[in-house]
Amino acid sequence: MAFVQLQSGQLHYEIQGPDDAPVLVLSNSLGTDLHMWDAQVPELSKFFRVLRYDTRGHGQSVVSHGPYAIEQLARDVLDLLDALKIKRAHFCGLSMGGLIGQWLGIHASDRLLKLVLCNTAAKIGGPDTWGPRIDTVEKGGEQAMKDLQPGTVQRWFTPDFARDHADRVTAAIDVLAATSPVGYAACCAAVRDADFRKELGSITVNTLIICGSHDPVTTVADGHFLQNHIKGSQLSDYYAAHLSNVELGETFTLRVKEFLLS
Repeated sequence: MAFVQLQSGQLHYEIQGPDDAPVLVLSNSLGTDLHMWDAQVPELSKFFRVLRYDTRGHGQSVVSHGPYAIEQLARDVLDLLDALKIKRAHFCGLSMGGLIGQWLGIHASDRLLKLVLCNTAAKIGGPDTWGPRIDTVEKGGEQAMKDLQPGTVQRWFTPDFARDHADRVTAAIDVLAATSPVGYAACCAAVRDADFRKELGSITVNTLIICGSHDPVTTVADGHFLQNHIKGSQLSDYYAAHLSNVELGETFTLRVKEFLLS
Protein backbone atom coordinates (compact mmCIF):
# COMPACT_ATOMS: atom_id res chain seq x y z
CA MET A 1 0.00 0.00 0.00
CA ALA A 2 1.17 3.53 -0.77
CA PHE A 3 -0.10 6.82 0.60
CA VAL A 4 0.52 10.50 -0.02
CA GLN A 5 -0.01 12.85 2.91
CA LEU A 6 -2.41 15.69 2.18
CA GLN A 7 -3.13 18.56 4.54
CA SER A 8 -6.35 16.85 5.67
CA GLY A 9 -5.19 13.22 5.57
CA GLN A 10 -3.84 10.48 3.34
CA LEU A 11 -4.57 9.67 -0.28
CA HIS A 12 -4.20 5.99 -1.15
CA TYR A 13 -2.68 5.08 -4.52
CA GLU A 14 -1.06 2.31 -6.53
CA ILE A 15 1.43 2.78 -9.37
CA GLN A 16 2.45 0.14 -11.89
CA GLY A 17 4.38 0.13 -15.14
CA PRO A 18 7.80 1.09 -16.52
CA ASP A 19 9.57 3.89 -14.65
CA ASP A 20 10.31 5.76 -17.88
CA ALA A 21 6.82 5.44 -19.43
CA PRO A 22 4.30 8.31 -19.61
CA VAL A 23 2.09 8.44 -16.52
CA LEU A 24 -1.61 7.63 -16.87
CA VAL A 25 -3.86 8.61 -13.95
CA LEU A 26 -7.08 6.60 -13.51
CA SER A 27 -9.84 8.25 -11.45
CA ASN A 28 -12.73 6.22 -10.03
CA SER A 29 -16.45 6.82 -10.09
CA LEU A 30 -18.70 7.59 -7.15
CA GLY A 31 -19.10 4.58 -4.87
CA THR A 32 -16.10 2.62 -6.18
CA ASP A 33 -12.38 2.55 -5.51
CA LEU A 34 -9.17 2.13 -7.49
CA HIS A 35 -9.95 -1.56 -8.06
CA MET A 36 -12.64 -0.60 -10.57
CA TRP A 37 -9.72 -0.38 -13.03
CA ASP A 38 -8.40 -3.89 -12.36
CA ALA A 39 -9.28 -5.12 -15.85
CA GLN A 40 -7.41 -2.24 -17.51
CA VAL A 41 -4.15 -2.24 -15.57
CA PRO A 42 -2.43 -5.38 -16.94
CA GLU A 43 -2.53 -4.13 -20.53
CA LEU A 44 -2.15 -0.39 -19.95
CA SER A 45 0.79 -0.85 -17.59
CA LYS A 46 2.78 -2.33 -20.50
CA PHE A 47 2.77 1.10 -22.15
CA PHE A 48 2.18 3.56 -19.31
CA ARG A 49 3.10 4.10 -15.69
CA VAL A 50 -0.43 3.62 -14.42
CA LEU A 51 -1.28 5.67 -11.34
CA ARG A 52 -4.66 4.91 -9.80
CA TYR A 53 -5.94 6.24 -6.51
CA ASP A 54 -8.95 6.23 -4.20
CA THR A 55 -10.79 9.52 -4.47
CA ARG A 56 -11.20 11.36 -1.15
CA GLY A 57 -14.05 9.76 0.81
CA HIS A 58 -13.55 6.38 -0.87
CA GLY A 59 -11.50 3.23 -0.34
CA GLN A 60 -8.50 3.76 1.90
CA SER A 61 -8.19 7.50 1.31
CA VAL A 62 -9.06 10.17 3.84
CA VAL A 63 -12.70 10.73 4.76
CA SER A 64 -12.69 14.40 5.70
CA HIS A 65 -15.69 16.52 6.59
CA GLY A 66 -17.96 17.35 3.66
CA PRO A 67 -19.44 18.57 1.53
CA TYR A 68 -16.67 18.28 -1.04
CA ALA A 69 -16.25 20.15 -4.32
CA ILE A 70 -14.90 18.87 -7.63
CA GLU A 71 -12.18 21.52 -7.43
CA GLN A 72 -11.08 20.05 -4.09
CA LEU A 73 -11.00 16.53 -5.55
CA ALA A 74 -9.06 17.74 -8.58
CA ARG A 75 -6.53 19.55 -6.41
CA ASP A 76 -6.01 16.25 -4.60
CA VAL A 77 -4.86 14.87 -7.97
CA LEU A 78 -2.45 17.78 -8.44
CA ASP A 79 -1.10 17.23 -4.92
CA LEU A 80 -0.63 13.55 -5.72
CA LEU A 81 1.29 14.40 -8.90
CA ASP A 82 3.40 16.94 -7.04
CA ALA A 83 4.22 14.47 -4.26
CA LEU A 84 5.34 11.90 -6.81
CA LYS A 85 7.25 14.56 -8.81
CA ILE A 86 5.17 14.01 -11.94
CA LYS A 87 5.03 17.12 -14.11
CA ARG A 88 2.49 15.95 -16.70
CA ALA A 89 0.26 12.92 -17.12
CA HIS A 90 -2.55 11.45 -19.15
CA PHE A 91 -5.82 11.46 -17.20
CA CYS A 92 -8.75 9.05 -17.55
CA GLY A 93 -11.75 9.51 -15.29
CA LEU A 94 -15.18 7.90 -15.22
CA SER A 95 -18.36 9.66 -14.02
CA MET A 96 -17.20 11.65 -10.97
CA GLY A 97 -13.67 10.99 -12.21
CA GLY A 98 -14.73 12.53 -15.52
CA LEU A 99 -15.87 15.68 -13.71
CA ILE A 100 -12.46 15.83 -12.06
CA GLY A 101 -10.92 15.46 -15.52
CA GLN A 102 -13.01 18.33 -16.87
CA TRP A 103 -11.87 20.60 -14.05
CA LEU A 104 -8.24 19.70 -14.74
CA GLY A 105 -8.73 20.30 -18.46
CA ILE A 106 -10.21 23.73 -17.77
CA HIS A 107 -7.92 24.88 -14.96
CA ALA A 108 -4.72 22.81 -15.12
CA SER A 109 -4.19 21.85 -18.75
CA ASP A 110 -0.45 22.40 -18.36
CA ARG A 111 -0.37 19.24 -16.20
CA LEU A 112 -2.13 17.07 -18.80
CA LEU A 113 -0.89 15.16 -21.82
CA LYS A 114 -4.23 13.75 -23.04
CA LEU A 115 -7.66 13.52 -21.43
CA VAL A 116 -10.20 10.66 -21.45
CA LEU A 117 -13.70 11.43 -20.15
CA CYS A 118 -15.83 8.31 -19.63
CA ASN A 119 -19.53 8.03 -18.82
CA THR A 120 -19.68 11.59 -17.59
CA ALA A 121 -21.33 14.91 -18.38
CA ALA A 122 -20.73 18.62 -17.97
CA LYS A 123 -23.64 18.55 -15.50
CA ILE A 124 -24.76 15.30 -13.85
CA GLY A 125 -28.24 15.55 -12.38
CA GLY A 126 -29.36 18.27 -10.01
CA PRO A 127 -30.76 18.86 -6.52
CA ASP A 128 -33.75 16.58 -7.17
CA THR A 129 -31.36 13.74 -7.99
CA TRP A 130 -28.76 14.24 -5.30
CA GLY A 131 -30.65 15.82 -2.41
CA PRO A 132 -32.73 12.76 -1.47
CA ARG A 133 -29.75 10.43 -1.86
CA ILE A 134 -27.56 12.59 0.37
CA ASP A 135 -30.31 12.80 2.99
CA THR A 136 -30.88 9.04 2.91
CA VAL A 137 -27.19 8.20 3.31
CA GLU A 138 -26.58 10.80 6.02
CA LYS A 139 -29.53 9.51 8.05
CA GLY A 140 -29.17 5.80 7.32
CA GLY A 141 -25.41 5.37 7.46
CA GLU A 142 -23.97 1.96 6.61
CA GLN A 143 -27.37 0.35 6.17
CA ALA A 144 -28.31 3.01 3.63
CA MET A 145 -25.18 2.20 1.62
CA LYS A 146 -26.31 -1.43 1.46
CA ASP A 147 -29.81 -0.35 0.48
CA LEU A 148 -28.37 1.51 -2.53
CA GLN A 149 -27.09 -1.71 -4.07
CA PRO A 150 -30.14 -2.92 -6.08
CA GLY A 151 -30.77 0.41 -7.80
CA THR A 152 -27.07 0.86 -8.42
CA VAL A 153 -26.83 -2.45 -10.29
CA GLN A 154 -29.49 -1.18 -12.71
CA ARG A 155 -27.55 2.03 -13.33
CA TRP A 156 -24.07 0.52 -13.52
CA PHE A 157 -24.68 -2.54 -15.70
CA THR A 158 -26.91 -3.68 -18.55
CA PRO A 159 -29.31 -6.49 -17.60
CA ASP A 160 -27.52 -9.10 -19.71
CA PHE A 161 -24.12 -8.24 -18.19
CA ALA A 162 -25.60 -8.39 -14.68
CA ARG A 163 -27.06 -11.80 -15.51
CA ASP A 164 -23.96 -13.28 -17.17
CA HIS A 165 -21.26 -11.78 -14.91
CA ALA A 166 -22.76 -11.91 -11.44
CA ASP A 167 -19.33 -12.24 -9.84
CA ARG A 168 -18.10 -8.92 -11.23
CA VAL A 169 -21.35 -7.19 -10.38
CA THR A 170 -21.21 -8.48 -6.81
CA ALA A 171 -17.60 -7.36 -6.44
CA ALA A 172 -18.49 -3.83 -7.57
CA ILE A 173 -21.54 -3.35 -5.38
CA ASP A 174 -19.74 -4.84 -2.38
CA VAL A 175 -17.29 -1.94 -2.68
CA LEU A 176 -20.24 0.46 -2.76
CA ALA A 177 -21.67 -1.06 0.42
CA ALA A 178 -18.30 -0.71 2.16
CA THR A 179 -17.85 2.94 1.14
CA SER A 180 -17.98 5.46 3.96
CA PRO A 181 -21.46 7.06 4.12
CA VAL A 182 -19.79 10.34 5.10
CA GLY A 183 -17.41 10.24 2.16
CA TYR A 184 -20.11 9.10 -0.25
CA ALA A 185 -22.53 11.88 0.75
CA ALA A 186 -19.74 14.47 0.57
CA CYS A 187 -18.84 13.34 -2.96
CA CYS A 188 -22.52 13.32 -3.97
CA ALA A 189 -22.54 17.01 -3.06
CA ALA A 190 -19.48 17.61 -5.22
CA VAL A 191 -21.17 15.96 -8.21
CA ARG A 192 -24.43 17.82 -7.50
CA ASP A 193 -22.73 21.22 -7.56
CA ALA A 194 -20.42 20.70 -10.55
CA ASP A 195 -21.47 22.44 -13.78
CA PHE A 196 -18.92 22.90 -16.56
CA ARG A 197 -21.35 23.61 -19.42
CA LYS A 198 -20.09 27.16 -19.92
CA GLU A 199 -16.40 26.33 -19.48
CA LEU A 200 -15.83 23.33 -21.75
CA GLY A 201 -14.66 25.54 -24.60
CA SER A 202 -11.49 26.33 -22.69
CA ILE A 203 -10.35 22.70 -22.79
CA THR A 204 -7.62 22.52 -25.41
CA VAL A 205 -5.94 19.23 -24.49
CA ASN A 206 -6.57 16.31 -26.87
CA THR A 207 -9.71 14.59 -25.51
CA LEU A 208 -11.50 11.27 -25.97
CA ILE A 209 -15.08 10.85 -24.75
CA ILE A 210 -16.47 7.35 -24.07
CA CYS A 211 -20.20 6.74 -23.63
CA GLY A 212 -22.48 3.80 -22.94
CA SER A 213 -25.58 3.51 -25.11
CA HIS A 214 -27.52 2.06 -22.14
CA ASP A 215 -26.16 4.44 -19.50
CA PRO A 216 -29.16 6.00 -17.69
CA VAL A 217 -26.98 8.38 -15.66
CA THR A 218 -24.78 10.07 -18.26
CA THR A 219 -26.27 9.50 -21.67
CA VAL A 220 -24.84 9.48 -25.18
CA ALA A 221 -26.49 12.90 -25.59
CA ASP A 222 -24.37 14.11 -22.67
CA GLY A 223 -21.33 12.74 -24.47
CA HIS A 224 -22.23 14.58 -27.66
CA PHE A 225 -22.59 17.79 -25.66
CA LEU A 226 -19.04 17.34 -24.42
CA GLN A 227 -17.81 16.58 -27.93
CA ASN A 228 -19.56 19.60 -29.41
CA HIS A 229 -17.99 21.94 -26.86
CA ILE A 230 -14.45 20.50 -26.60
CA LYS A 231 -12.73 21.40 -29.84
CA GLY A 232 -11.25 18.48 -31.73
CA SER A 233 -12.47 15.85 -29.25
CA GLN A 234 -13.33 12.30 -30.29
CA LEU A 235 -16.34 10.29 -29.16
CA SER A 236 -16.82 6.51 -28.98
CA ASP A 237 -20.05 4.93 -27.75
CA TYR A 238 -20.56 1.27 -26.93
CA TYR A 239 -23.24 -1.10 -25.75
CA ALA A 240 -22.77 -0.61 -22.01
CA ALA A 241 -24.31 1.05 -18.99
CA HIS A 242 -22.57 3.40 -16.54
CA LEU A 243 -19.46 1.40 -15.57
CA SER A 244 -18.41 0.90 -19.18
CA ASN A 245 -14.82 0.00 -18.33
CA VAL A 246 -16.00 -2.94 -16.20
CA GLU A 247 -18.62 -4.06 -18.68
CA LEU A 248 -16.52 -3.67 -21.85
CA GLY A 249 -13.22 -4.87 -20.42
CA GLU A 250 -10.72 -5.34 -23.26
CA THR A 251 -12.71 -3.24 -25.74
CA PHE A 252 -12.52 -0.25 -23.40
CA THR A 253 -8.85 -0.82 -22.66
CA LEU A 254 -7.84 -1.04 -26.31
CA ARG A 255 -9.76 2.12 -27.23
CA VAL A 256 -8.05 4.10 -24.47
CA LYS A 257 -4.65 2.66 -25.39
CA GLU A 258 -5.16 3.45 -29.07
CA PHE A 259 -6.08 7.05 -28.30
CA LEU A 260 -3.24 7.68 -25.89
CA LEU A 261 -0.61 6.15 -28.18
CA SER A 262 -1.82 7.91 -31.34
